[in-house]
Amino acid sequence: MRAIQVDGGSEFQGAFEEACQQQGINLFVLPPRSPKLSGHVERANRTHAEEFYEVAGLPWSVAELNQDALARERVYSTVRPHQALGYKTL
Repeated sequence: MRAIQVDGGSEFQGAFEEACQQQGINLFVLPPRSPKLSGHVERANRTHAEEFYEVAGLPWSVAELNQDALARERVYSTVRPHQALGYKTL
């Protein structure tokens, strides 16, 4: 990985920026209030929020949440139909 595009949120400051510098990864920060520049990501975030975070009984530990998120990603990528793909899976 040579570069990451971020939205300038607080999670992309401090330790994250330092880790990227240490790895030689360039950060490209999008201007504020510009969701059209990251439309695919914004749409995916909405889908994840509506179909996972808002409806799942989420565990409190990071390890359990990571397991649930990985399982959800497998469903999203292999089972869930996608309108943009003619209602096929990825």
